[in-house]
Amino acid sequence: MITQAAVTKDRNFDDIAHKFTKNIYGSDKGEIRQVIVWEDIVQLLTHFTPNDKPLNILDAGGGLAQLSQKLAHLGHKVTLCDLSSKMLGLAKESIEYAGLIEQYRLIHAPVQEIGGYLTEPVDLVLFHAVMEWLADPKAALETVLAQVKPGGMASIMFYNYHGLVMKNAVCGNLPHILNGMPHKKRFKLQPQQGLLPNEVYHWIEEAGFTLCGKSGIRCFSDYMGNVTHMGEFEHEDLLALERQFCRQEPYLSLGRYIHVWAQKQ
Repeated sequence: MITQAAVTKDRNFDDIAHKFTKNIYGSDKGEIRQVIVWEDIVQLLTHFTPNDKPLNILDAGGGLAQLSQKLAHLGHKVTLCDLSSKMLGLAKESIEYAGLIEQYRLIHAPVQEIGGYLTEPVDLVLFHAVMEWLADPKAALETVLAQVKPGGMASIMFYNYHGLVMKNAVCGNLPHILNGMPHKKRFKLQPQQGLLPNEVYHWIEEAGFTLCGKSGIRCFSDYMGNVTHMGEFEHEDLLALERQFCRQEPYLSLGRYIHVWAQKQ
């Protein structure tokens, strides 16, 4: 059985906040991620009625709050927490620039402690690309999901173990795979671990949620290698390809990330 080296410490992005913002959020792959996940969230919102507005939303470990800002633009209220004070500062600048600061509450805290800052359960929680940076992702997920009211929704995105195997395979890093894919600290923007999708789905269901939908994030683009040796295409073609197949197996389960949304029973 292939296993990964244990992660012993949660990752704080204070040291690379600006680099993370540029390389992750400001890239083509970041755009693909935002487009696919936002389409899912639009579908997720149909589970609420007009009488539920405005929703009370928790953006747990939300970084720059790009997606929760879209929700704030729709009139919803957002509590944003993050372990990194620098990421939270960048998020505040972005939120203020968008004229949305009155709809936000910003909390500098790890997601594992968020329950101590909330006075009531939330309607919707966003927990995107956080678990793969944590020493105990299951416990953090349980804490976050516990903040959702009955009938509320959760939007969860995680770094996919299967996608990590596939990426290393197409790059020829076969000994690295067979050695358990230990985290290479020299790659500061590479998550510390990949998560097995079936395990994450089970954790969500154990917390009392029913899975409503799933999408693979970047099912093709991360595996394409040197595009100079490929046929001609535009970025819009790649985005269209991702959108067409991201919710179908087997492509879904090969996404570098997987986004899943669920409703609390």
